[in-house]
Formats: sequence, C-alpha cells, structure tokens
Amino acid sequence: MRIQHPRHADPLAALSPAESARLMAVMRDTALSRGRLPLPARPVIGQSWDRMLRLGLDPDRGGAPRPLSLDELELRRRQTRLTDVLPTLHSGLLEAAEAAGHLMIIADAEGRILWIDGHRGIRRHADGIALVEGSQWAEEVAGTTGVGTALAVRAPVRVHSAEHFVHAFHTWSCAAAPVRDPRDGRLLGVIDISGPASTAHPTVLSLVTATARWAEGELRLAHSRELDRLRAIAAPVLARIRDKAVAVDPHGWVAGVTGVNPQDRRLLLPKAADGPVWLPALGTCTVEPLPGGYLLRVLEGEYGEDGAPAAAGRLLLDVRHPHHWSLTFSGPAGAWTHQLGARHAEVLLVLAAHPEGRTAAQLALDLFGDPTRTVTVRAAMSRLRQRLGAVLAHRPYRIADGIRLEVTRPDRPRDLLPLSAAPAVVRLREAPGATPAGRE
Repeated sequence: MRIQHPRHADPLAALSPAESARLMAVMRDTALSRGRLPLPARPVIGQSWDRMLRLGLDPDRGGAPRPLSLDELELRRRQTRLTDVLPTLHSGLLEAAEAAGHLMIIADAEGRILWIDGHRGIRRHADGIALVEGSQWAEEVAGTTGVGTALAVRAPVRVHSAEHFVHAFHTWSCAAAPVRDPRDGRLLGVIDISGPASTAHPTVLSLVTATARWAEGELRLAHSRELDRLRAIAAPVLARIRDKAVAVDPHGWVAGVTGVNPQDRRLLLPKAADGPVWLPALGTCTVEPLPGGYLLRVLEGEYGEDGAPAAAGRLLLDVRHPHHWSLTFSGPAGAWTHQLGARHAEVLLVLAAHPEGRTAAQLALDLFGDPTRTVTVRAAMSRLRQRLGAVLAHRPYRIADGIRLEVTRPDRPRDLLPLSAAPAVVRLREAPGATPAGRE
C-alpha cells in the first residue's frame, strides 16, 4: 500500500487543532495497518511514513542508538561550521522559542543534536523522549520528525502531533529547516523549534526557514571575504604567468584566471596533488599551493582534442547513503570526488544500468515516466557535463569510452535513493535479486 500524496494544500488546515490532531492519529494508525486513509496525508508526511514502513521502524518507540559521549559531542561542535553562526541562530530563534515555551535545537547532518536551549520546563519533558544533546534524530532512528525529515528531504518541514511516526512524540510539534555550506552545497545540519503541540503555531516554520537563510548568508559573506583575500594574493602571481593558469580556493571556487575561461565558477579539485592531475574542466594540471588556495597550471598536449583523459580511468558512484551521494574519478593522473545532487545521482545510476547509452527521450522516460520531457533532461545533462567534462559522452548520453563505471549500493535494495520516484530507480530498487551492498 502506498499512501496518497496529492499536490493540493493540507486537507486538515480547515479543522480545529483538536479535530486535526484526532483525525491525524486515525490516519497514522490506518497507515500502519496499511488501510485506506480517510483523508490523504500531506505529501511530505505521507512519503516519510512510506519510508518508515519500508524501513520497519518501531512505531511506538523508534530506534535507540548510542548517544554521543561528552568528548564526541565537543569534537562535533568544534568541527561544524554551524559554530560560526551560533550567534545568528540564537538571535533569530531563542527568544521566540522561550516566549512560546518551546526549545531551539541545532543538529548536524547526521541528525545528532549538538545544542538545545529554551524553556527549562520543556527541557525536562524533552529528556523523557531522549531529545537531549548528543542523541540522534535522523529519520531512520526517530521516524518522521522536524529534524529527521528536514534532513531527509533537504527542505523546511513542519511535523505536528500525530504526524510524527513514533507514537511517543504525538504531544510534540516541531518545525525545522536545513542549513547548507554555500562553499560546496554540503548539508551542515538543521535548526529546529520544538515544543508542546497544544501551543505550537504554524508560522514558526517561516521563522525557522528565514533564520536558516540568514545563517547561510553569514557563511556566504565569510566565504566572499576569504575569496577576496585569495584574489589579492593570486593577482601578482597570475600576472607573471604567460600560460594558462587558474587560482582557486580549497573548495574549487575560482579567484583568478589567465589564458583560460572556465565555464563554471567552481572546479572539481583532486583529493591529493602528487604530480600532474586531470580535471574535467581544464585537462592536465599541476597543483601548487597558495595561501588560502591553489594555483592550477594547465599543461598542454596531454589529452586529446575532446578533453578526455589519455589513459583509461575509473568512476565510482557511491549511493550507499540514503541522502548523500558522490562520484569519484581515479586514473593515472590523479583523482577527484564530486558530491551529487539527487537528480544527477539518478542519471548516473541509470547510465550505469545502460552502458550502451540513453537518448534524451529514454532518459525522460527513465526519470519522469514521460518521454516528452527532453528539454528538462538536456538541461540537467548540460549542467552535469559542465561539472564532469569529457567523462560523459553524448548522442546518446553515456559514460565515455575507456572509463569504467562501478556502483556501490546500500545494504538493502529498498534504501537505494529512497526519496527518488524516478521509474528507472524504482525498478532497480524493486527488481528481484537486486545487487546488495558492494560494487557492480
């Protein structure tokens, strides 16, 4: 049984809070028994329930992972960039949370709670459901919650009362929004306001979302200042170079160029710089350190006219994690890793299943179930080719000759890109004898 997910607004919005909570509890119980719902759940909630049912999570207690030790908690706090925007998060959320009798929660990208602050009385209630610093609230542990579901869908989410998959959380309401690192798009974690469902207000989601964007703006401004410093250092170095060269920061953002015009403002960088390396956007380069970044000197004549590596290479598509995916290239001229978005992970998984290649119409059918959506496919493939260069061939779209693509899958086939509704991914996920964890 798949729960219905209509596109229209919340069907419970017109009901009183008490009526809404009672009906939502009935809907959750019906979903657990795989019956027909009296009303469709909100899409984000229904889809999360689907994932929890596939996962087999205990609907009464959830999971029980080991909490972090104090030393582990302090280490995570020191390592996260969320520390840099703590004053922004506190000024945006803490006063409102305390005034409403709620809590402000900050979690990392794995759903580990790093900080909790707010109403003291509510903190005592939070202790009773293991909502404490160092605990884990990812979906696979705590079910449908603000923290866990916002991490899963990478978007702001409000979860109210019986919308929580785990029964123990039905007296709570939470609103959460993800925070990303503007340097590389990596998910840093989520910020959340949680408290009693009886005193929750739906507009709190707007406040949490605005605060998350405010924090990202602070991080973006700090990165801009770092790039300005690198530009000042790189400018006289580039002025003395007659050949092609690019100055980049440690995340690949371009700070200056000479003799070359990269199509993208951010380049893929190698994991290590031992000798010449091959980069999709530039070809063979040497990598020299600069204060705050690197100088990439382009070597001529190492690659063919199409920019493809002269020697065979290997690609590893890693889709083991339910929410984070990567593509790693390795060959005689070095290696680089690219973090993938959901759409590009879907595309590469389809190409791995069809080494002969796919036309735009075939990919449209694979991804959307509609062969006419070729414009959307071509736009996605254009963006992917800008990042990966000659690793991808076209007419039809495929992995370039001489490059071997391997896939590392999750332990359970049902965890393969669990948020994806692409028909081709669903077929791979549900195929009898689907390849378990490992490489293919």
